[in-house]
Amino acid sequence: MTFSPESDHDAAAIEERVEETIAENDVVLFMKGNRLMPQCGYSKRAVQLISTHVSEFETVDVLPALPQYREALSDRSDWETIPQTFVDGEFVGGSDVLAELEERGELESTLSTE
Repeated sequence: MTFSPESDHDAAAIEERVEETIAENDVVLFMKGNRLMPQCGYSKRAVQLISTHVSEFETVDVLPALPQYREALSDRSDWETIPQTFVDGEFVGGSDVLAELEERGELESTLSTE
């Protein structure tokens, strides 16, 4: 299913979009803004950390429907803050977790989908 900016932002549509995006992408970052123009420092840091190790990853701007995305992602990950990173369908964490993994030298292997 393809979603456009004009689509209805009801909770069911957002939940479906979250599930489909996670299922269809090896690495996905739900963030405020986009890869080229992050709208918060945490999202910017997450993009930088992931980009260090992975060239191809999906980003989803949650700002157009922040409350609905926050609820759908929280239901999926049990994590309330944005950004959220998923690898091979599994929740990894936010920018703080990515930074901790990088400090321990584990981020590259965590992001590896091979």
